Amino acid sequence: MFSFSDADTTSRRCVWVNGPVIVGAGPSGLAVAAGLRQQGVPFVILEQHDCIASLWQKRTYDRLKLHLPKQFCQLPDFPFPDHYPQYPNKKQFVDYLESYAAQFDISPHFNECVQTAKYDDACRLWRVRTVDASGSDGSPAEVEYICQWLVVATGENAERVVPDIPGLAEFGGEVIHACDYKSGESYKGKNVLVVGCGNSGMEVSLDLCNHDAKPAMVVRSSVHVLPREVFGKSTFEVAMLLMKWLPLWLVDKIMLVLAWMVLGNMEKYGLKRPSAGPLQLKNMHGKTPVLDIGALEKIRSREIEVVPGIRRFSSGTVELVTGEKLEINSVVMATGYRSNVPYWLQESEFFGKNGLPTSPFPNGWKGKAGLYAVGFTRRGLAGASADAVRISQDIGRIWKDDLKQKKQKVPTHRRCISTF
Repeated sequence: MFSFSDADTTSRRCVWVNGPVIVGAGPSGLAVAAGLRQQGVPFVILEQHDCIASLWQKRTYDRLKLHLPKQFCQLPDFPFPDHYPQYPNKKQFVDYLESYAAQFDISPHFNECVQTAKYDDACRLWRVRTVDASGSDGSPAEVEYICQWLVVATGENAERVVPDIPGLAEFGGEVIHACDYKSGESYKGKNVLVVGCGNSGMEVSLDLCNHDAKPAMVVRSSVHVLPREVFGKSTFEVAMLLMKWLPLWLVDKIMLVLAWMVLGNMEKYGLKRPSAGPLQLKNMHGKTPVLDIGALEKIRSREIEVVPGIRRFSSGTVELVTGEKLEINSVVMATGYRSNVPYWLQESEFFGKNGLPTSPFPNGWKGKAGLYAVGFTRRGLAGASADAVRISQDIGRIWKDDLKQKKQKVPTHRRCISTF
């Protein structure tokens, strides 16, 4: 980086980036950065928090492990260490990502929150404006990055979703989102309502049980629950193997038969299956099936109570749609996450109102005018890694072609004071 002084210290600092700006330093952003580094393409990676993989480091519970075997979760050109277990825990995965960043010399700009990103049609460049609140004098510093390519790597799970439930403000007890839940240790002996029955809801309920709390889990709709392993093999691995030879509908039927053999009939416990199969539902709506790691055993023994939807909250109680009332001390909202892209990216063609690419998989990684997206495939880390390879190779090809045609020139801009 080359820096120059500016007489007007109150003006926004402007930075020209010779390569792409990557927004987000989670696994997706790191994977793109590593691919670019291998091809010699310069880049800047912006992260609003003070660490890489902030979702994993700051917004996950202590007992979290990868739900899929490690070979399906590794980033490009960097396998997990051999001594890691098949399902690495939270700390091991964070350590792996730290090693990945060190291996490929990736140094994100931390504490830089992107306020807006907009394509400038006049100069055919992206303008990315950030605020850095970590200045020495405590005042936020504004920076504008100018670049040819913009890689959106903030992912599908950037922002918590908290539903508006009648009476919640009157409840009076503790209400937190699953991203703020760490352990059931402080809930011993308490009645806890877990709203949501996805992987997070199931695992939080299990953790509460293991700490002698009394969880009731809200199941509003149907859900696919599959065993994490069948006959000693990862269920996901079995499904991927079958997909090579059989149509999706038949693989779904086989997976449901295997689930019934291992887990039995779950409808009598309040867990009804959707009419669409687990893989079909995942492909059509991005809804991930639950992989059971012990919660079903607690449901069978009634240590986890399955309850229907909520009608309203009141002081210390919740009324269900059946009219039944439960006395509860705390609420954990395992109600999922969503993309935050609509809040800062001023673009309405490539990304939809839900913050996800409008083009279906596998074409949702590249837009127009140098815009890219990674980590939005709803296919986990494997999907993000595949898109990261495509993006880094595409940018690398254009970069090398440009170098052959002409010398790199820094565009004239009256406020540009530094260059990457």
